[in-house]
Amino acid sequence: MPQQPPARYPRGIIALHWITLLLLIAVYATMELRGVFPRGSAPRDAMKTAHYFLGIAVFALTWLRLGLRLSGRIPPITPQPPKWQSMMAALVALALYGLLLAMPVIGYLLLNAEGHAPAIAGMQLPLLIPAQPGLAESLEGWHERIAVAGYWLVGLHALAAIYHHHVRRDDALWRMSLRRRAPVNPGNG
Repeated sequence: MPQQPPARYPRGIIALHWITLLLLIAVYATMELRGVFPRGSAPRDAMKTAHYFLGIAVFALTWLRLGLRLSGRIPPITPQPPKWQSMMAALVALALYGLLLAMPVIGYLLLNAEGHAPAIAGMQLPLLIPAQPGLAESLEGWHERIAVAGYWLVGLHALAAIYHHHVRRDDALWRMSLRRRAPVNPGNG
């Protein structure tokens, strides 16, 4: 009797996971690289504008991902990890989703508090709050601190995937893999 391949997330969730990662890399890159250009220059302004729109895209995709994830079941890891690892994975996932939703909201409110509202495809987005320099400064600090936490959370998430794949040799990484064929032996695939 042939062995069943390990359970995986649906293709849509897998695709959204990796698209979100690529967008998140672009979000961080646009802010990290903007310092290469002088203040007020067109390339620096283009980086900031790209950052805003990439953030909005991450926000929208995260809601879609959450809807899909909550409407389906999470494939089990085989062999099942210890309960403490499952709890840690759930906490990190919750923190990542929180980050992916909170950062664009804080960024948008930051722009508003600075007196700006971005436009998408020529359509001006609304100002949700009036210009408030003190609030803008506070929001900028939160935005930056949460962004640093994002590096740690994404790094922890990636290290956990590597640990599961190479140390535990389970199918945790395979569940979100872009590869369609199941590995012969999870952890060696």
